[in-house]
Amino acid sequence: MNRKKIYNPESKEDVNGRKIFGGNPTGIFELNNIKYQWAYNLWEVMLNNTWFPKEVDMTKDVSDYKNLTDAEKVAYDKTLSQLIFMDSLQTNNLIDNVNPYVTAPEINLILVRQSFEEALHSQSYAVMVDSISTNSEEIYELWRQDMMLKGKNDAIAAVYDELAENPTDRNFLKACFANQILEGIYFYSGFTYLYTLARSGKMLGSAQMIRFIQRDEVTHLVLFQNLINSLRRERADLFTEDLKEEVIEMFKKAVKLEADWGKYITQGQILGLTDAIVEQYIQFLADDRLAAVGFDKIYNVENPIKWVDDFAKFNDQKTNFFEGTVTNYSKGSLTFDDDF
Repeated sequence: MNRKKIYNPESKEDVNGRKIFGGNPTGIFELNNIKYQWAYNLWEVMLNNTWFPKEVDMTKDVSDYKNLTDAEKVAYDKTLSQLIFMDSLQTNNLIDNVNPYVTAPEINLILVRQSFEEALHSQSYAVMVDSISTNSEEIYELWRQDMMLKGKNDAIAAVYDELAENPTDRNFLKACFANQILEGIYFYSGFTYLYTLARSGKMLGSAQMIRFIQRDEVTHLVLFQNLINSLRRERADLFTEDLKEEVIEMFKKAVKLEADWGKYITQGQILGLTDAIVEQYIQFLADDRLAAVGFDKIYNVENPIKWVDDFAKFNDQKTNFFEGTVTNYSKGSLTFDDDF
């Protein structure tokens, strides 16, 4: 697999000849002719969702944090540290590791936008850390010192490293699944914990910040689910039985890592989040993500905390986080399916 040329005036590729990777683009963003319409639709949703961290009022959270129990403070700090790692990783991964091989300009467009949003999330966490926590340096160093967190981070980064070190078609596809898993599974123990605090009337500013972040993450999940489904049509030869088995193992490993992480940060001391609920919720998410890309469900469990979906909604935007669709009533309805 070769990186695309930044400028390629010798190319004669037309819109019908575009490929997700392995194409021969000119380097010019000719967006009046679109092959992957879902990508341009998603671009518009991402633009309409633009927000900035300083719009969120964190004033009350400062006093709320001081009144959290020790267990709640530890979980809050560990959650922030994990979220900081994942958005930092994605900011670099998308630009340096994924986008250089994508040869469809409308998909390049949304990957660059996603990378911007991941960087924005990093600023959001900085606002939360600096506004609230009394141990900012410890939170930013936790990824080195907490072996549970480091083990999870190492596992997440491993598939991305495979693509960086050996850029093959198969490793690119595996990286797409890894991105789907990151956006659709690995964030959710942390998100759910912060929503649980807010449901009890605590840290409402933090929950609002996470709502904005999660709304972005839903579009990122939609991006990679559509990318995978488009690749299935475009490169069916890659979806071999052994690839499918490897993907299933990736999901199983992700479920264990995320469920163990959720149990670790809550330590059975957070009202409404028992170990069994945390594990079943992550299993439910994994099944939904698998179904979205044409795989059979593994766990076949119900969502044990349906209130999370409602809690994460904005008044002007209904987001179905489990079906991976976004409908913004103030901007009109958009769908993300290709018309191939």
